[in-house]
Amino acid sequence: MIDFNKFTKYSKPGPRYTSYPTALEFHEGFDAETFNEELANQDSNSPLSLYFHLPFCRSACYFCGCNVVYTSKEDKKDRYIDYLEKELEILCEKLDTSRVVTQLHFGGGTPTFFNKAQLGRVITLIQEHFKNFSDDAEISCEIDPRYFTTEHMEVLSSGGFNRISFGVQDFDPKVQEAVHRIQSYEVTQGAIDIARNAGIKSVNVDLIYGLPYQTFETFKKTLDLALKLNADRYAVFNYAHVPWMKKTMRKIDETTLPHPSIKLEILKYTIEFFENNGYKMVGMDHFAKPEDELFKAIEKAELHRNFQGYTTKGGADLVGVGLTSIGEGKDYYVQNVKDMKEYEAAIDAGKLPVHRGIKLNEDDVLRNFVVMELMSNFSLNIERVEKEFGINFKEYFADGLADLQEFADAQLITITDKEISANSTGAMLIRNIAMAFDAYMTKGEENKKRFSKTI
Repeated sequence: MIDFNKFTKYSKPGPRYTSYPTALEFHEGFDAETFNEELANQDSNSPLSLYFHLPFCRSACYFCGCNVVYTSKEDKKDRYIDYLEKELEILCEKLDTSRVVTQLHFGGGTPTFFNKAQLGRVITLIQEHFKNFSDDAEISCEIDPRYFTTEHMEVLSSGGFNRISFGVQDFDPKVQEAVHRIQSYEVTQGAIDIARNAGIKSVNVDLIYGLPYQTFETFKKTLDLALKLNADRYAVFNYAHVPWMKKTMRKIDETTLPHPSIKLEILKYTIEFFENNGYKMVGMDHFAKPEDELFKAIEKAELHRNFQGYTTKGGADLVGVGLTSIGEGKDYYVQNVKDMKEYEAAIDAGKLPVHRGIKLNEDDVLRNFVVMELMSNFSLNIERVEKEFGINFKEYFADGLADLQEFADAQLITITDKEISANSTGAMLIRNIAMAFDAYMTKGEENKKRFSKTI
């Protein structure tokens, strides 16, 4: 039994670790010229992962932390595709496009807020510039079920898309009204039926706990409905309330947000619910059927984490295209500009629209490995770290191990000479555990205030 009120002491600001170092450490000293050099130095035998940001939405969902442009004008979307084409032309002068592509992902915004012709044009542009997709490439798209038609699915199918992720968040009408996203179960089921009828065998459903007016009982009902959708994967995210970063979140009445103890109770129940219904927990917020490749990867300790979440496609260089997109190489991160006018101006000047990034030093690379292993697999092979990086783990991470002792004393993790391993309860606090190895978390309280709470 877990004392949820006692556990709330762990509710503190902390990263989600889609990168290490986190985006807070990105800086404008890493510019387009720096990125050009990194692209030139990439291993031509290394595979590519492509991310395209399609930023438009008709209206705001108040919980959303994505970089979004609100519009109802078709010409804005057409103009954006024109600039995606120009960006691709510049990028392909710097990048070896003959490399194998193992992953392509459309995120947003709402990718299917683009109409069939516009979406088809984007896919054609990609296929014209990148012709070497692997046979088992993961080609995926995020979908808002309210903006998804058979016509959208037809163009995605013809483009080779084989994985669809549907946003749900919560089925409770009061919660939906509070976050400005009215979406019935029937609309969601209809969208999934479109994908299944088109032969999509990998369907993901996103849920969020911690939203306004959610209670333990209402979220149980959402889980019951979500299970009826029979998705192959479910992602159940902890709502990140960061109104100082996202103005639309200021429309949420903070007094209606569930207490951390309630959120922990919801999380514990969610884990038990999916595991009792044939799913396995993967990473800190995903659940997959045992036959799913995500689950197979965690069994082999081969799960990876990046800005798209958990993936089996490790070792690829991630290239981000479009407004605000983030890319990742062996020892760097890079992000495009967030302002549309700046984006267009950079491309018109013949430059990649880089805003900021970071070049990782040796310590960053080491800690990146440690943090991502913990976030992905809930465990860390100490002997492997020592062998790959030529360090004495206990000496190098003496401070981090000291910080972890309270988790060991609470029987949430086990620390031996060979391994650090979180149990099922400790896994609920994996962000807190990973923070022990984050060299940047000691930089001061000001940094910590910019993160959402871990619980």
